[in-house]
Amino acid sequence: MLRFVVQRLLSSILILIVITIVAFTIIQIPPGDFADVYKQELIALGGASEEEAEEAANKLRDKYGLLDPLPVQYLKWLGAIVLHGDFGWSFSQRVDVSQLLAQRLPRTIGIAMAAHAISSLVGIALGIYVANRQYSIADNTAAAFAFFATSIPRFSLALIVVYFLAFGLGWEHVSSLQSPEYRYAPWSIEKAIDLLKHVGPVILIAGLGGVARNMRVMRGNLLDVLNQQYVTTARSKGLQESRVINRHAVPNALHPIIAYQGTVLPYMFQGELEAAIVFGLPTIAPMFAEALLKQDVYLSGSVMLLYGILLIAGNFIADMALGILDPRISYS
Repeated sequence: MLRFVVQRLLSSILILIVITIVAFTIIQIPPGDFADVYKQELIALGGASEEEAEEAANKLRDKYGLLDPLPVQYLKWLGAIVLHGDFGWSFSQRVDVSQLLAQRLPRTIGIAMAAHAISSLVGIALGIYVANRQYSIADNTAAAFAFFATSIPRFSLALIVVYFLAFGLGWEHVSSLQSPEYRYAPWSIEKAIDLLKHVGPVILIAGLGGVARNMRVMRGNLLDVLNQQYVTTARSKGLQESRVINRHAVPNALHPIIAYQGTVLPYMFQGELEAAIVFGLPTIAPMFAEALLKQDVYLSGSVMLLYGILLIAGNFIADMALGILDPRISYS
């Protein structure tokens, strides 16, 4: 087991390095750089002349090494992260990337984890429920719900929800984490309820597709397991149906669900990204989208690095969980 853990950790480091190279390269593919964006902003908003804006842009390139070859820029960025924990300077936000991540990452993780919990618990519970009622009205209704939830784009659903909240229910502060009266108030039950009121729609939108996916996978796996001989044997011994399902069938049907958890967290982050951009919440998502548009390489690269870490960590945890759930799994 220890050997497996060490092997997975080493391979994860190599995969993470590849992810950073690909991410940093993709970010640099569009023509130009942030200095070009900065130049256009100086001309459009600052009233600077073409020569003055070009001079300011060149100073920015010299200061941050934007004219260095791409491998040199990458090694400087990655070396600063590894050696000093310095993710670089955000050109668009004009602040250290580490400071932005420390401020917004906990909010993003909280929303993504809440969506993940809802998608897993509700999806698995619904899958178990409809598997025992195959082809019933509940099963057909759940199938229709799964088709709808996995088909509709989350940003489209977010737009519909925003419209309904703003014009249907008359909410005045949709695009914020708190209402103005609670923004600087000390924490209380009322403030917590207000926070949940604002982030709740984003959590539901981000987790909706996961609920449908977990439900369909759990239903299919459980139906397969219920037809196995050992389940028939357990029933023939006179065990209660609930005990047969919960003690014998469900644990074996959970394996694909647990394996899926390795990729589900980045999926939840993607759902949070789409919904949070529409809602305008101060999480990583709107900041990441702006960084990509303005070619803020260090900010966007750092966010993609974090997404890669989450993906690798999720797969590693899923492997460990499978080993705990099923002792027959051995690692070599």
